[in-house]
Amino acid sequence: MLDSTTPGVRPRIAPAGLMFLAITSVGWGFNWPVTKFLLAELPPLTLRGVTGVLGALLLALLAVIRRQSLQVEGAIWPRLLTSAVLNVTGWMVLMGLALLWLPASEAALIAYTMPVWASVIAWPVLGEQPTLLRTLGLLLAFAGLATIMGGNGFAASVEKLPGIVMALVGAFGFAVGTVFSKKYPIRLPPITAAAWQIGIGCLPVSIVGLLVETTHLSQVTPLGWWLLVYSVVGQFCIAYVSWFAALARLPASVAAIGTMAVPVIGVVTSAVALGEPLGAGQIAALLLTLAAVVMATR
Repeated sequence: MLDSTTPGVRPRIAPAGLMFLAITSVGWGFNWPVTKFLLAELPPLTLRGVTGVLGALLLALLAVIRRQSLQVEGAIWPRLLTSAVLNVTGWMVLMGLALLWLPASEAALIAYTMPVWASVIAWPVLGEQPTLLRTLGLLLAFAGLATIMGGNGFAASVEKLPGIVMALVGAFGFAVGTVFSKKYPIRLPPITAAAWQIGIGCLPVSIVGLLVETTHLSQVTPLGWWLLVYSVVGQFCIAYVSWFAALARLPASVAAIGTMAVPVIGVVTSAVALGEPLGAGQIAALLLTLAAVVMATR
């Protein structure tokens, strides 16, 4: 069951949780260059929404094959809907819109303030008092992100204000969703829980995308079709299931800090796959972020 939150038990670092967190970080990190490539061939809302719905249907089929019930009790629906809106819908829509006003580097830097909000919220809500190592890990992670984004600079302006606000709201919403899922766990089998949350979260995004965007499937290249398969299977099936599984087994603050490896993995894979710059700054950021994750999970 996707639930390891037991009142009165001190949060602990489960090895399985760290494994799932690593799978999540790699899956979401690889999705950066994949999404960047696909956005040249498909509109953003349609891309994110439709692939998510397809991923949810695939997970539902897998649950049926594994004889896991897709039935949801009435008392669980409010938790399921809230988690889907915060962890899937809000994150995808707000971050996608933020890119209309911000460069990707600045949007990513703001987005990965999420662990700060999660750590702050988890203290009074879950009693996860920050430890010295976890605080140092958080500082190291931000040093890594500052290193990797620093070459582009960060300039706030009135023109960029809508994007800054949207990215901050998206990051805060995901942090609230992370803590909410720990406070009110969804007692469903892992695949079933992921299928419902991704499906509920992505369905409105796909509907809006299909209504307001123009999609030309003839422009999708053979490589693009293969990357779409990865986006459905890798990002939404494997990575999201792993994220929910990690969150069920780790303190919320640890899981959140662990996601800070995602942008670094994304930059490194973008350099390899898309020929983007990879120099001393990127390598230093990778080392700093990996050190931060190690500290946070001690």
